[in-house]
Amino acid sequence: MTTAKDLFIVAMESGQEPAVGQGDLSLALAGAELIDLLGAGRATLDGDRVVPGEPSAPDDRLLGEAAAAMVRQAPYERTADWLWRRGGDLSATYQSALEADGELTPKRGGRLSLGASRMEPVDTPARREAVDRWERREPVLAALASAVGIDGGRSDGEPGLEDEAGLEDEAVTTVVAAVHDAIMELEAVRQRRSVENAAFSNMWRVP
Repeated sequence: MTTAKDLFIVAMESGQEPAVGQGDLSLALAGAELIDLLGAGRATLDGDRVVPGEPSAPDDRLLGEAAAAMVRQAPYERTADWLWRRGGDLSATYQSALEADGELTPKRGGRLSLGASRMEPVDTPARREAVDRWERREPVLAALASAVGIDGGRSDGEPGLEDEAGLEDEAVTTVVAAVHDAIMELEAVRQRRSVENAAFSNMWRVP
């Protein structure tokens, strides 16, 4: 399983209240894909720009699509731009892929709704691997989960993003920080729209 698929499963099983937002998760999934591509040598970072690496496709289909989607002409794409472009509705894409692979099954009253139906992970080796990675608080997965609001019951004495959650690779830390910034920007957009909608509604209520 890839980091993105592990993150999707962790998000579904987190029991977060409120549930993880689809937009937030999509941005984090795009970051997870980029981190896996960096780890596989299929991309590097030059500052904050994503430089494509080897043209060969990864074994995972969705990771292969991510690799194929990289901008391959200088000056290349900024990390933040990659997250917004690749992350568009990516959580729904992962739901469909995992369902097709038999990793998800419909559930009534599930925690995370990413479409018309609610799903839950099937108890497969891939799901157990994702859960084990989460329970070990593997730094990359823990950092991305933190970005979407999943802290796993971390105490105040445990590491958080401020000390990179144990991340040692500078490029990975750059991607995680970009995911946090993008999610904060998305939340700012939500709040602005909420204020604008409330103001519009109040205007029509004035006698």
